[in-house]
Amino acid sequence: MSQTDEVEESTAPLIEHLAELRTRLIRAVGAFIVGIVLAFVVAEPILEFLLAPIENTLRDLGDPNPTLQYTSPQEYLFTLFRISMVFGFILAFPVIAFQLWRFVAPGLYKTEQNAFLPFLIASPVMFLLGASFAQFVVTPLAMNFFLGFADISSIFTGLLMSVGGNIPPAETLPPTGGLFTEPPVDSEGVRITFFGKVNESLDITLKFIIAFGMCFQLPVLLTLMGKAGLVSADGLGAVRKYAMVGILLLAALVTPPDVITQLILFTVVYGLYEVSIFLVRRVEVRRDAKLRAEGYFDDEEDADEDLVKEFDEENDK
Repeated sequence: MSQTDEVEESTAPLIEHLAELRTRLIRAVGAFIVGIVLAFVVAEPILEFLLAPIENTLRDLGDPNPTLQYTSPQEYLFTLFRISMVFGFILAFPVIAFQLWRFVAPGLYKTEQNAFLPFLIASPVMFLLGASFAQFVVTPLAMNFFLGFADISSIFTGLLMSVGGNIPPAETLPPTGGLFTEPPVDSEGVRITFFGKVNESLDITLKFIIAFGMCFQLPVLLTLMGKAGLVSADGLGAVRKYAMVGILLLAALVTPPDVITQLILFTVVYGLYEVSIFLVRRVEVRRDAKLRAEGYFDDEEDADEDLVKEFDEENDK
């Protein structure tokens, strides 16, 4: 066999893998485009759902007609398209994950396939749990914190409604001689009013959703690393204090300067860290039991190692 024939035979599998990769990418991108189109059809109801925390907060502060604005002609359209991108990816994720699995699975052993597939299913589930936690718990707390300082006009409106039953009618206000009616004169400083923008309000909500969705991936990631032997339960427990500091820094970065919200995030993420240690320990126990059943572990050697550890501990004392 000549050297040229050897080169052609070695490049043939590479070309086949590249062709397979191209096919999987085309299908994944096609599913993503279809997801974007489907999400764009219902983008406005999704936007209303995402902005529900800020609407409820404004109503609680006394604003009877919560309003958000946009200041450029294309801003609202781009906001809907942004929602379509995010939720289109969520809709297309099962197809994208399946294409990824079909490309990777032939190169894995049967045991590796059985180990990897549950994590491929658990990852989107945990992301949805984190996103739901952000939407229904964290975002309302953040909006209450932010708007509780600045929305003085809404509080003033609420006080008027609680005293007089409703807002004073236009007939009782002094006329201006024009098409508009002047509001009551207030000589006690500047009135600070909230005029929220749609894209900025949506940006806060999406950041919370993505941040908490990624944080909820912690058990999936650490358990997968435990299966691969990259981390151990004892190692994760040994760096627990450093993990606590890191989680506190994360809570300070991704949440508003509200102690309550930061404590909630710290409690949730640290709880996920402890759950990860438990899951990694279970993985190790099952792996050790399997290796012992296959004859790779010797109970006598394990007992000798335990005696050596006890002897070393006594010497340290």
